[in-house]
Amino acid sequence: MKILGIDDNPDINELLSVALNGNGHEFSSVQNGKEGIEKIRQTSYDVVLLDLAMPGFSGMDVIESLKHEGLMGKQKLVLFTASSITDEEIADLLEEGVTAFIKKPIDIEVLLEKIYALS
Repeated sequence: MKILGIDDNPDINELLSVALNGNGHEFSSVQNGKEGIEKIRQTSYDVVLLDLAMPGFSGMDVIESLKHEGLMGKQKLVLFTASSITDEEIADLLEEGVTAFIKKPIDIEVLLEKIYALS
C-alpha cells in the first residue's frame, strides 16, 4: 500500500517508516499539515496517517481542507494522537469520513492490523 504519514514528530515518522516499509508498504512522510495537503493533492495514497495535534496547521485543519476540496474520500484516513479526545468527537470524525483512530503511543502491531484491515 502507498501510505503517507503527517506528523510533526520526526521520531514517529522514522518509526512508521521502518515498520511500514519493512512490511512491504511504500511509506513517505511530512512534518506538517500544509505539506500533507500538498502531497495529497499531488499523489494518490491508499492510507493517510494523520496526527491531530500539530502546531500551526493541525490534523483538524487538514480534515477541514480535505472536506473543502472534495478530497476526503479519496484515501483512507487514520487519525492518531496523544491528546485526549472524547468518544463523541471520535464518532463525529468517523461520520465525516475518517476511517479509523489510534491512540498514541502507537503499537505497531495494532497499526499494521488496522492497515491490513483497510486493504
